[in-house]
Amino acid sequence: MPDHRIAGELSIKELEVAIAIRKRERRVATRLNGSNRPRKSPARTWRDRCLLLIEVAALFGLVLVVINSEQSRAATNQAVTDAQVAPAMLPVPLIGAVVLPDGHKPPTAPGGAAPNFDEVPSHLRAYVQSITPVPISTPAQAQATRIQIPALNIDAMVLHGTDWEQLKLGVGHNVNSANPGERGNLVLAAHNDVYGELFRYLDRLKPGDEVVVYANQQRYRYMITGSRIVEPTQVEVMAPTSTPTVTLISCYPYLVDTKRIAVFAELQS
Repeated sequence: MPDHRIAGELSIKELEVAIAIRKRERRVATRLNGSNRPRKSPARTWRDRCLLLIEVAALFGLVLVVINSEQSRAATNQAVTDAQVAPAMLPVPLIGAVVLPDGHKPPTAPGGAAPNFDEVPSHLRAYVQSITPVPISTPAQAQATRIQIPALNIDAMVLHGTDWEQLKLGVGHNVNSANPGERGNLVLAAHNDVYGELFRYLDRLKPGDEVVVYANQQRYRYMITGSRIVEPTQVEVMAPTSTPTVTLISCYPYLVDTKRIAVFAELQS
């Protein structure tokens, strides 16, 4: 029977025995609890390690996907930016021109009158110099052959083209512009201070003055509507028009030739 006496009623010997019994019971209970705890098998340990490796690889792959996505987005944005900037570096002519015709150095310049490539934007000079000049040819039936401006006492032949060699001989008809009488912009150019100075006094023309252009024997009468002083690169004055018009172009001012004068007229008959 269990001994229910209190500790004060036990002898020292009996207390020592009771403590030893209690320690032995605790050791037995600890061993029993430890034997009931499930132990991990080697296979389960390797599986856990493999799962950990898979999780780490998946995390690394996700990081790579995010990095690649950001790089792709940056490349796409740069491509869009380049596409917006690139056209500014290329010639954007309205009718195949980088600068307006008749560009030349004045006869008072060192070396005398000569084509002025300095007015061509630097990034386009190689492009302009690579263009083969249009050979002087006999105008076709519909092309301009003669121009008269009564207010300036001008009566001159018109050649096909506005290159340096053509403008030495007279007024040039820009090859990409309209023919006399046609719907569109007929562009004619001539020098103001060399080779006859045919267009020296274009700045004296005023609205209502008459310009007569011939295509062989056919006569077309235009009336001046206005004029502008523009930069050599303002090729928009040669833009096609929805009605029959003519634009007269020459260097400006006289013996300086840093700009252009453009005079506009509309077909009357």
